[in-house]
Amino acid sequence: MIQTRHRAAIAFAMAALLCGCGTRRPVVDVAAETASIDSVIRSNIQWAIRKDTALLYGTVAHDSALFWFSPDSAGTIIGFEASKRLTETVFLNPAFVAVGSDFRDMRIHVSHGGDVAWWSCILDDRNTWQGRPAVWENVRWTGVLEKRENGWVIVQMHFSKSEEAMARELRPQPPA
Repeated sequence: MIQTRHRAAIAFAMAALLCGCGTRRPVVDVAAETASIDSVIRSNIQWAIRKDTALLYGTVAHDSALFWFSPDSAGTIIGFEASKRLTETVFLNPAFVAVGSDFRDMRIHVSHGGDVAWWSCILDDRNTWQGRPAVWENVRWTGVLEKRENGWVIVQMHFSKSEEAMARELRPQPPA
């Protein structure tokens, strides 16, 4: 009887040990994931230099989860199809020419589970529209990415300007 209890206790302990091993979180290589995420974020803007839509579309979720706010309410995008329409009508329009971009104060955080990340940075995005400057300077850019089958994709992002920057832009210019 004691030997049966002893065997049962050992069997229970082994089962608990084996079950516990299956629930351990995978070890996340934060440095490697951060580098991959950084590349996705930058590619989401820099694709426009070469008008490389394959690069752009590889950076975002291809479903209704994709969402972003732009500085103006008309720029709110919900879903991949809306993002694709914007790309085709604005960014692929010959009137739009990407000139360059700079990213400052990039902060990337990876979740403990390694399947969600979020970032913030200050973006300068220089473009022209019909030959005239169309520049975003000192724009705050934040977002969330998910790690899916094919790698990291952006599911949410938000562009905004600080209240001080908006006040400067709206202030009447002194006569020349």
